[in-house]
Amino acid sequence: MNTVNRWLMIAVGLGILLNPLNSSMISVAIARLQSDYRLDYTGVSWIIFSFYIASAVAQPVMGRASDLFGRRKIFLYGLVVAFLASLIAPLSPSFGWLIAFRVIQSIGTSMMVAVGMAIVRIYITDKQAAALSVLSIFLSGAAAIGPFVGGVLIHWWDWPAIFFVNIPFAIASFLLAWRTIPMDKPETSPARGLTFRRWLDLIDAPGILLFTAGLVALLVGVLSAKSSGQLSIGYVVIGLIGLLSLGAFVRHELKAKSPFIPLRTIAQYPAMTWVNVQFILVNILFYSLFFGLPSYLQIVRHVSEFHTGLLMLSLGLCSLAASPLAGKWIDKSGPRPALLVSAVLMVFGSAWIVTLNEASPVISVCIALAAFGISNGLNSVGMQTALFDSTPKEIIGVASGLFNTSRYLGTIISSLLTGIVMGGEFSFTGFRILAIILTVIALILVLMSWRRARSASLKESKA
Repeated sequence: MNTVNRWLMIAVGLGILLNPLNSSMISVAIARLQSDYRLDYTGVSWIIFSFYIASAVAQPVMGRASDLFGRRKIFLYGLVVAFLASLIAPLSPSFGWLIAFRVIQSIGTSMMVAVGMAIVRIYITDKQAAALSVLSIFLSGAAAIGPFVGGVLIHWWDWPAIFFVNIPFAIASFLLAWRTIPMDKPETSPARGLTFRRWLDLIDAPGILLFTAGLVALLVGVLSAKSSGQLSIGYVVIGLIGLLSLGAFVRHELKAKSPFIPLRTIAQYPAMTWVNVQFILVNILFYSLFFGLPSYLQIVRHVSEFHTGLLMLSLGLCSLAASPLAGKWIDKSGPRPALLVSAVLMVFGSAWIVTLNEASPVISVCIALAAFGISNGLNSVGMQTALFDSTPKEIIGVASGLFNTSRYLGTIISSLLTGIVMGGEFSFTGFRILAIILTVIALILVLMSWRRARSASLKESKA
């Protein structure tokens, strides 16, 4: 790789890491935000929901926008948006304003993730596979070390530091991207002559609105009822509006020419559908623990943000160490054995949390973190490989977009599950109930992985 390409890789890498870094740093800030803004656990959970809902919508939309308006332009605009949101968010006069800036930050960072891989594929032709693997390390590494970075920053400078830390990354990425990413060619842009109405049709604006409104209304209805402990008519109506909106979304997507989520394609390829269902369950498990454990450590065990970050680092390090080993194993044996072992490790990690009590050594939490970390390393390679194996080449782009949507659905459901179980206050009893539920989900995942592995073995023996 020549010097120009190397600097291009650094520019893109520094930009795309902002999304996973900000999605994971917040996990150790929940307790501090809850105290500063005097919120219950359900209320403060919206700092997580808002980021993932915005990312789930923004990434596919910005991917399509880059095809029309230029990838360099979208990448640079994304850096500006992320920079401004990170600069202003700590000055928020209320938690509502903080949520708004968090959404803007999510959109900005999603703009870079949506086009980063495409920029590398287009402009780096030498050793492209190696270049793409480096970007994957930026993404997975940032998510893995996020809780540690967040813990250190909050310990020394308080929670606004987790926003301010983005600023040097954004500036460095912008300066490098400005110099290294080639200019877009406006004369060949598909956006020339494109009307605003046609643009809304291309991104499926009605589908996005129905999806977002339905999801938010459902979350508000369910979480508000759980937090207040009262099933009032108002909460029921809000929840029903959410369900009706999601039903209308499904109906719309089945008819749309350019759907936000291609439900017709999903129905045509059941093997691909099962991979995505499995991936949703994996993310429910992983992110329930990822956000639940820091709150348990800080609120129940009164561990500082710094030491919580150190403990959470064991998850990230195990994940990073397992990924390359998983790649070699999967190249040799295929994804199914690795996914089965991953599911078993999730059962062990969830069951281990159930055995903990309020007097258990804090360091014993690392056993569950290590199990989930290794499992995540196996899944990061195994699920992607399983997707490619189950998807025809002609729709691999659509399948990749759907795969990312499944990731975000899993994270959103995990936050919803945690909010429902905990209600207004995070407690040890609620955390144990959550661990029991996660154990059941993990057992379902083991059953799914085992059946898929057995089915594949039978097909190979018949062939």
